[in-house]
This record gives sequence, C-alpha cells and structure tokens, in this order.
Amino acid sequence: MNMNEDLLVVTELKKHFKLNKNSTLKAVDGISFTIKRGETLGLVGESGCGKSTVGRTITQIYEPSSGQILFANEVVHSKRGKQEQKKKKRNMQMIFQDPYSSLNPRMTVMEIISEGLVIHSAELSLKEREVKVNELLELVGLNKKHSQRYPHEFSGGQRQRIGIARALAVEPEFIVADEPIAALDVSIQAQIVNLLKKLQKEKELTFLFIAHDLSMVKYISDRIAVMYLGKIVELTKSETLYEKPLHPYTEALLSAIPLPDPNLERSRKQIVLKGDVPSPIDIPSGCRFRTRCPKAMKVCAELEPAFMEVEKGHYVACHLHDEKVMSRQDAVPINVELS
Repeated sequence: MNMNEDLLVVTELKKHFKLNKNSTLKAVDGISFTIKRGETLGLVGESGCGKSTVGRTITQIYEPSSGQILFANEVVHSKRGKQEQKKKKRNMQMIFQDPYSSLNPRMTVMEIISEGLVIHSAELSLKEREVKVNELLELVGLNKKHSQRYPHEFSGGQRQRIGIARALAVEPEFIVADEPIAALDVSIQAQIVNLLKKLQKEKELTFLFIAHDLSMVKYISDRIAVMYLGKIVELTKSETLYEKPLHPYTEALLSAIPLPDPNLERSRKQIVLKGDVPSPIDIPSGCRFRTRCPKAMKVCAELEPAFMEVEKGHYVACHLHDEKVMSRQDAVPINVELS
C-alpha cells in the first residue's frame, strides 16, 4: 500500500438543499481536501456545520450540488457505468452515528451483516455467507453464537460493533465513520475507537472520522479538518492543530476541552463564543464566523477569507494570516473606528 497516494480527492464540493422557491440550505458550501491511503482524517465542528452531509455525499447517499469527488482516481458521482458505480459503493462504506436506529429491528444480526454480501457478492452460497458473517462477528469482538439474535437484544456498544461488521462485510478500502461513538457511554467509546484503530491496521483501511469530540479525534486522526457552517476553516496534522491552532474558531473549540490537571484547568482562559451559529439558510457576508469571532475586523464583513496554506501542510481560512488583507485600511478590529 502506497501511503503517499491520495485515495480520496474532494474538490470544491457543494451540497445545497432547496427548501422552497426563495430559500436554500447550504449544508456544504465549497470544500476541498484529500485523504491518503491508510490515513485517518478527522472532521470536526459543531452540530449542524455540515460534517455528516460531507460523509453522506462522499458515500453516494446524497448527490453533490457541484464539485468533484475522486476515489482511486475515478469520479465517484458518474452517470455512466452501473457496474463501476456498484464497485465504488462497495469500496466506500459508512458506520452511522446511532446504533439504535441504523440497524433494522426486524432483521437478525446474520441478515443485517450479510445484506451487503447478497448485493455485492451474489456468487457466495448461503453457507459461505454464514461463515463470513461469523468471522466478522469474532473480528469485532462479538460471539458468533449471537448471529440469530435481533438488535434490541444487544447493548449500544454491541450494536455499534454490529454496524462496524456490516461495513466490513464487503471488504471496503474506505470507511466514513459518522460520529460512531457519540451515542455511546464514555466507558465504551474508547473500546470502539481502539477497535477501529486495530481494524485499520489489520485491513489497511482509510477513514474519514467525523466527530465533535476533539479529544477523541486527536487520538485516532493523522490530520484534522475543522468545519464551520459548511466550510473547512482549518486543516493540518493532528499534533499541529493542538499545539498551534491558527483559526479563532479552532482556538475556541480547543479551549473547551477539559484538562486532567485541575490547577491548569483553573488557570487557563476559556474562550466563550458569543451568539449562536448562524443559519445555513442565511449565511453572513464575508467570513461566516465573523458574527461570533472575538478577533473580527471590518474587512471580515466584506471579504470571504481564502483557504490557503500558511505553513507546510497547515491550511487556514482567516484574514489574520493573509498578509495582503492585513495591509488593507479596513483590517482593524470592529470596535475601532476608521480615521
């Protein structure tokens, strides 16, 4: 496996939902990123920022409004070749957030996990599918004797393991994990994340790990992209993001993570953002974070920041790190009057 090869390339991806004649919800509004083979890219941000829509558009649950997604150098949302599209869907699977609603309550575990095999591996006999499902159950830490049970007979953590087994059934290269631990007890979350890391190593998997818990994302991700209101505002290596965040929104998110040392926790300053996240139906002009940003300038209302590389491998969309913008006369704090 070539670790330097881009498996997924997303370019200017947009996903807009038309609500009525006069309003459009801009869930994803022009984002670009790459994921290398064997890598885990963490995608973080507040609820409603468009993270899950990104994952669902990549895995072809949604059609993009515009932009391009390349998977293994092939266009994902292509209108031609049903067999090719089926192959791409097989290679890109999803683990859903809620293990309680993502599993069909009327199907046994055997039926749930083998569903993908029926669609994508029709040549397998019933006996071969049963053997495959039993192997998958043991792989994710469940007892193969429970294959005839129904989802309601399992705990939340066990159900998520079933969801992971279902995603692995068709042997994908790429998995979108959409907040896979959000609905689980804290004691179970670490077990699921450790399982995903173990499976990634054994199966040579590539992950897009979507979450709002920055502390857990740091543990599992090689790089992290921070999303706000349909846009990626910062993207860099995991360690770099925590040691040197550049975007004010990233700084605020990191300041909310509790520290294990009570003395350090008491001494540090937490950044409290004012107001609520604006509606994706009515996005602010210029920088969409300016209405809540403690460092907002007059120029932020007029000019949308470019997503640019300010240090090697460190991308940010903020005027504070754009020399051309900072030399302008209106690059002053909003509470300072221009002379």
